[in-house]
Amino acid sequence: MEGVVILEISKRIKQYRTEKGFTLQELADLSGVTKGMISQIENGRSIPSLTVLLSIVTALQINLSEFFKDISQDEELVIVKRKDDYDQFQKEGSSGFLYERFLTRTIKNSTVDIVFLTLEPNSYRDQVTTDAYEYKYILSGEVDYLIANETYTLKEGDSLFFDGRLKHVPLNKSSKPCKMLIVYFFDN
Repeated sequence: MEGVVILEISKRIKQYRTEKGFTLQELADLSGVTKGMISQIENGRSIPSLTVLLSIVTALQINLSEFFKDISQDEELVIVKRKDDYDQFQKEGSSGFLYERFLTRTIKNSTVDIVFLTLEPNSYRDQVTTDAYEYKYILSGEVDYLIANETYTLKEGDSLFFDGRLKHVPLNKSSKPCKMLIVYFFDN
């Protein structure tokens, strides 16, 4: 599947789940898919098999044609995104992590996903892995990045590139928010 399509499917699963008032566990119970897998799919960290996707859509009680309505692989050659159009989201199991996605684009068998992350002071999230290489650029503030049990302290203007398959999490121990630009590089 193309990266843009995968991210749109992920976004729709979460949208329909929250609209129906289902928790991750409730959707897991209804679909026969683990809570962790649904969370990974919703957050774009895992690509569902066709069987898993159909189980989830069926559990959400959404008609397949409605679920896939307007999903297209066609991409514009020039994309302008205004600040008000950024897709704001928060990942499950986190607090104080405020993401803004402003571009996802498939380029010759790979997908680039670009987001802003505002990391609030005392935010929390377990370490995660991502099936992508990750580039972080600190726009403002300070962050400690824990990657595979090694801590890297980054300040405004610093950047970091790493294999997201290593367990990682950013930690904001300061009293001010940290704003960073994140670029994910997924292989298709």
